[in-house]
Order: sequence, then C-alpha cells, then structure tokens
Amino acid sequence: MTRKTLATLGLLLAAATSASAQEQVLNLYSARHYSTDEALYNNFTKATGIRINRVDSDDAGILARLKAEGAASPADVILLVDAARLHRGQVDGLFKPIKSKVLQDAIPAQYRGPETAEGTPWFGFSTRGRVIVYDKARVNRADVDTYEELADPKHKGKICIRSGSHPYNLSLFGSIMEQMGEQRTEEWLRGVVSNLARTPRGGDTDQIRGVASGECQIAVTNTYYLARLLRSDKPEDKALAERVGVVFPNQNSWGTHMNIAGGAVAAHAKNPANAVRFLEYLASPEAQNYFANGNNEWPTAKGVKVANPALQAMAGGGDFKTETIPLVAVGANTVKIQQMLDRVGFK
Repeated sequence: MTRKTLATLGLLLAAATSASAQEQVLNLYSARHYSTDEALYNNFTKATGIRINRVDSDDAGILARLKAEGAASPADVILLVDAARLHRGQVDGLFKPIKSKVLQDAIPAQYRGPETAEGTPWFGFSTRGRVIVYDKARVNRADVDTYEELADPKHKGKICIRSGSHPYNLSLFGSIMEQMGEQRTEEWLRGVVSNLARTPRGGDTDQIRGVASGECQIAVTNTYYLARLLRSDKPEDKALAERVGVVFPNQNSWGTHMNIAGGAVAAHAKNPANAVRFLEYLASPEAQNYFANGNNEWPTAKGVKVANPALQAMAGGGDFKTETIPLVAVGANTVKIQQMLDRVGFK
C-alpha cells in the first residue's frame, strides 16, 4: 500500500470519526410498549435529524436501572406510564428539572411535577381514565356510578380487579385518599376486598373478560384497554366490548380519576438539549394526536381536540368531569396506600 493510499484512508477515517462525533442522538428509556409509538419516534427523527436509541422496560425496571447506573447512565429521557412512578423518580433524584416555556405553556399545571427554582421535574403528555365496566344484563348502571359504590355490600362477590399494588390501582387509591381522607379510604379498601369475586390477578383486559364471561359483574380498567377492544377488527373483541357497559365515575362529585403517561430528562443526561427538544415535541399537536389515535389516550396539551371514535363513544360523545387534584399529591399518597393494602389483605 502506497503512502498516498494510506494518507487517503487516514483522511477518510478522520472524516468518518468526525461525522460520528457530530451525529445527534437521544437515549430513551421507555415504559411505553405501544407499537403505534414507533411512528412518533420516527417522525421526531425525520424532523430533527436526532436518532433515538431506545431501551424498553416497565416503570419499576427503569427506575431500578437508573439507580444502579448512577452518573454513568446513558439515559437522556425517561418515559413512564404512571403518576406514582413519576413522583418516585422525582423524589429519588433521578430526573433533571428543566425550564421550557413551550412545555409550561402547553401542559396544564395539574399534569406537571412540582415547580422549583431549578425548573419542573416531569411533564404528563397523555391521560387515561380509570373507569368502571359492568355487565349490562345483570347490573344497574346507577349502582356503579361512583368509586365509593365498589365497597357497597350490595356488590358482594361481584368485583374483578387487578392487584391492588399495581401502579394503576395505587394511583387510583391515592386519588381516593386525597378526596376521602385516610380513615375512610382504608374502610373503603376493606369493603372492596369483601366484594371481590376472585383473588386479584391479570391485567385490565382480563378484568373486562371476567365481566363478559360472567365470572364477575363489575370491574375496574383503564380506558385505553376498552378502546382497543372497541376498535378491534376481531369479532370476538367486538362481542366482548358490546357485552359490558362503561361508567366514568363520580360525575356528580369530584370527577373521574385520570392517570398519566409522562416524561422527564434524566438526571445525568449526556444530551440534555436533545432531551428537552424531544419532550417539547411530545407536547406538539402532531405528537398529541398520535397519543389519542395510536394508543387511545387523551392528550394533555391545551387546545388539542380528540377525534378518536372509541374515546368519544365511551364518553357518550361529549366531555366528562375529571378530577382536578394535582397528580403530585396522588403520587405522594402511595406509600400510605400500600400500608393500607397490607392491613386489609388486598393482594
């Protein structure tokens, strides 16, 4: 090989190294396991040139990994699907508070972490209602139109629900504690346990199936699980959805509990500017519509309208009353809730 050839190869290698060093990347730890989000990420890359490297896990796994990695963590952005876990990540110092006028203007205060002098630790980008489904042939809708009625002795042996310790239920119960206080909430939880048709198990879709099959008559689920069945092309899914009715609880009092999926910049982000840019993108009308139409979630950004027919059908074609308590308070209640669950024997 001649000196000229070596020199040329050296220049090419240097150019490639420089190009690699200048490549814009974003390292994402995500608990969102929804195939429709692929288009969301791809469009961000097309619009910005920033390539996304993604690690998938559940909320608990991501938080544990961040703790284990410490300052060596490559994570730039964290996406979680529960308010209680977002609160836990904030309390454990796993997020970097940020200041963004775009996000402050777009996301309502109740769907954001607590603001400090350093900034805001996390933002909610989509919501999902925690609703009650019931057997339309055997249950009167008026008997299940509040969360409180789940503990009424008239429903003994009728209720299906997933584990009380699952984050979705911890957040619901934390919300109820914020509304009813500690003592009444523990009494309520004890009543729900007394009304169970079976030991808590499975996911939310399993609870809907339990009602449709007659194993139980009442269940609790996140709205997007039911919306998937309503939008499915499978006849068996449509039949399942048609068998059950749905109630958005507490329309005459504090409103339906809405949990969130949200994001934060990792405490040791190596690409913080890209991270903020990505979170701002998630608040854009384009991304918010992906949440609504892709995974049947309600957008949080102000002024974004939902055109998802399943969501509109569940909500009776119009708006419904949602709780207004800050989700920060809901997350802060979960330690006490877990202790209550242990005391009342809620598996």
